[in-house]
Amino acid sequence: MKITALSSSSNTTSLYTASEVYALDAAAIASGIPSIQLMKRAGRAAFELLVERFPAAEQVTIYCGAGKNGGDGYVVAALAAQRLVPVQVIQLTAPEKLTGEARQAYDFALQEGVPMLPFAQAAAPVSGVIVDALLGIGLRGAPAGEFAQAIEQINQSRLPVLALDIPSGLNADTGAVAGVAVQAQITIPYIALKRGLLTGRGPAIAGELVLANLDVPVATYDVVSPSAERLVLNDVLELLAPRAADAHKGDFGHVMVIGGDTGMGGAALMAAEAAARTGAGNVSIATRPEHVAAILARRPEVMACGVVSGQELEPLLARPTLLVVGPGLGRSPWSEQMLQQAVKSGLPLVLDADALNILAEGRVVPTANQQQHSPWLLTPHPAEAARLLGVTAAEVQADRFAAVRALAERYNASVILKGAGSLVAAADGLIGVVTDGNPGMASGGMGDVLSGIVGGLVAQGLSATEAARLGAVVHACAADLAAEDFGQRSMLATDLIPYLGQLL
Repeated sequence: MKITALSSSSNTTSLYTASEVYALDAAAIASGIPSIQLMKRAGRAAFELLVERFPAAEQVTIYCGAGKNGGDGYVVAALAAQRLVPVQVIQLTAPEKLTGEARQAYDFALQEGVPMLPFAQAAAPVSGVIVDALLGIGLRGAPAGEFAQAIEQINQSRLPVLALDIPSGLNADTGAVAGVAVQAQITIPYIALKRGLLTGRGPAIAGELVLANLDVPVATYDVVSPSAERLVLNDVLELLAPRAADAHKGDFGHVMVIGGDTGMGGAALMAAEAAARTGAGNVSIATRPEHVAAILARRPEVMACGVVSGQELEPLLARPTLLVVGPGLGRSPWSEQMLQQAVKSGLPLVLDADALNILAEGRVVPTANQQQHSPWLLTPHPAEAARLLGVTAAEVQADRFAAVRALAERYNASVILKGAGSLVAAADGLIGVVTDGNPGMASGGMGDVLSGIVGGLVAQGLSATEAARLGAVVHACAADLAAEDFGQRSMLATDLIPYLGQLL
């Protein structure tokens, strides 16, 4: 997801909820900036971005609602008229219902001679650029009535859209869309980045983000602590210390991948290869015996052990420092025995795929002591997260931030909730949001590679939370590098593995 800022002093890593941004706005006003001045700065920033990106637009059509978002739109309209840019406003709120700064902005646009029509009387635009100033960040629930109709009209026009602050219909806190939402090419968030822009449906409908901090004083941001943060590669790479000149493989741990039920040995192998490329000192696989020959032929650096029962696995668990359980594990009695022995071992665990499903089904129940003293790292996708929480996948996606926090607290674990804008959480602390990655990652095996990456990082001495934060970003960045060479549509999970060394 492309994220830039109009000012070099802007903070593009801290992420806020709507209520937190309202508090920032109030702090800026308390510092001595009149609210109408903030609105004029917002409108000017949007207008200048509009002219820069769409210099030859035949027409600018601005859909204006009420409140500050609508007021921002009226300022854009007035500035366009001053510069003789063809502009029109489609009104979703009658002028007599506008109050405060929004009414002042309307009067400014009226003074500049901006043509305005109520939505019911206006024709849908057929050319030019659309500015979305309908609803802003205060929306709760689904847009209704003419607002929903206007959003549908904007999307059906297939014209480029600049959204002011947030695409109308997108929840600023969660990234969910309850009904309809504007599909924007560019969104210009004001003052700070809203966390809903970066996860769930946000990345798909917000387009490029260009932050405008409206020149509020830096001290403003000391008033409110953000609830989430964007994870940036250069920052999280600092978690991985350089290697000493006299280092040996024993310094970097032993990852054992447990998985690969009948016909699914490739999943375990992908996780093992990723762990090795990430820097684990030793990597082994405990899998079905029939997979051993193929694993050794493909990757001789990996030690492969064929096991037919939990009893056979148990003595092998004296060697590893960490277990990655789940890639290709399946849900057979063999699978259950593998997970039981892994949990019983007391070793740090990375749990993925069917290990999570078996856990959710209650077929393996860890003791409180095991969860308390053995670090766990869970890597669910939304459906797996839903099973673990006893809810639906739609409920998880409706508030991904709440879901990832609930998982971290319930399992006393670090958690990566996968998906567009993957979230990383521990039981406490800021939630991290991954903004790298691309749709090419929507293919089989990507999660197996991720579990191997984070396993390899924990083996080298990172905490589960540190490994989750670094691993999730490296995984996404490797996918972006692979997409440059292979394209998104044809990308395979194993295409990511060679780029891990380049990144680390």
